[in-house]
Amino acid sequence: MGGGTEAFPDLGQHCQNPDCNQLDFLPFKCDGCQKVFCVEHRSYKAHECPKSDHNSRKVVVCETCSMSIETTGRDGEDEKAMLEKHEKSGNCDPKKKKKPTCPVRRCKEILTFSNTSTCKTCQLKVCLKHRFPADHVCKKAASAATVVEGKGRWNDRFLAAMASRNGKDCGSKSGHGSASTPSTSSSVKAY
Repeated sequence: MGGGTEAFPDLGQHCQNPDCNQLDFLPFKCDGCQKVFCVEHRSYKAHECPKSDHNSRKVVVCETCSMSIETTGRDGEDEKAMLEKHEKSGNCDPKKKKKPTCPVRRCKEILTFSNTSTCKTCQLKVCLKHRFPADHVCKKAASAATVVEGKGRWNDRFLAAMASRNGKDCGSKSGHGSASTPSTSSSVKAY
């Protein structure tokens, strides 16, 4: 299919989509079906390319170890045969399947590199939601809290200190808890 104009007969090519046949001076060649297309029909979907998946990678996931086995370029082999070959190879280890999860009760978050936090108190690896000792029921933090409770919790000590002040207000000059009345001293006049 030649293209171009009368002055330049070798310039451009016609789109090979049967509904288009537009002369395009910058045509696109499909790497799947090797046909030439215009801008509108250059994508696999636009010209319904029969070989659109020629560059895509395909994998089969082993149910035993969750390992992915690439099937790209092995058109003749059956997926079941490939899985059996994988299991017999010795690389199929069921221990690899279970990924570490957050040890906090009812949390099913899988621990990865980016969402794992190690508690500085008990050295337990937890997800980011439970990184604080109070969130994952930290054993050492709980034992430290019971020691403080034996001496009296801090808020109980604070309330006792407030009660011992007998209503004395820090901001007032009088001994009563009421607010002081404004003084009748001379004020500065603005001109």
